[in-house]
Amino acid sequence: MSSSSVEPDPPPGDLIDLSVAITTGMPVYPGDPEVAVEPALRVGVDGVNVQCLRLGSQTGTHVDAPWHVDDGLPRLDELPLERFTGPVALVDARGLAPRAPIGPGALPAGLRAGDVVLIVTGWSRHWGRAEYLDHPYLTAATARAIVDAGVRTVGIDAASVDPTTGPGDHGPAGLAAVAAGAPDGEPGLAAHRVLCGAGAVIVENLTALGGLLDAAAQGRPIEVFLFPLPLAGADGGPVRAVARLGPPPR
Repeated sequence: MSSSSVEPDPPPGDLIDLSVAITTGMPVYPGDPEVAVEPALRVGVDGVNVQCLRLGSQTGTHVDAPWHVDDGLPRLDELPLERFTGPVALVDARGLAPRAPIGPGALPAGLRAGDVVLIVTGWSRHWGRAEYLDHPYLTAATARAIVDAGVRTVGIDAASVDPTTGPGDHGPAGLAAVAAGAPDGEPGLAAHRVLCGAGAVIVENLTALGGLLDAAAQGRPIEVFLFPLPLAGADGGPVRAVARLGPPPR
């Protein structure tokens, strides 16, 4: 192979987009509002282009505020900005079977307050297909180990940190299925309740996390930015998730 065909290492400071695009008809969590992006104004008629957006607060790559699962917990605009950025600690959970639990043993040693834990399942490769909803999930014990380490920001490249209902389980039936619990008998939304109960935020539907594993294997430090739309009093909001890679060690 000639040297010209070898892809060079990305330069220090590279930014990696970890977000899915927001488009009309995109996948949504069962029961959530469907997404539509339509023209509201056009240059030829109105002098400018403006689009009308119809979407839920949990659309695409998004953050869950603690209020998402409990009326007594903080809403999105009550959280410190520090909750949405920090150095990355990666959990390599690739290769698991559909709907497999991710136990505490998968967590790396040395987690500390201020870290952003990103769970890499590889499930983003199924985005847009029915298999996407059959992702692995965090057990309550794993969520507890994360918060016990002082971590308050967790992301995953899947629809949820908890098991997701099937595509036919929209509306009240889907919510009842979630509340009934995980396949291993844990209560519904167990990981959400542990994390949110500790004031943590959860970022779901991330993508391209495999590239971060490659960077980490090179010893490159990784910082992530997960700032949501500033929705007042919200349960969560869409995020433009971006990672910044530092230089490899010399």
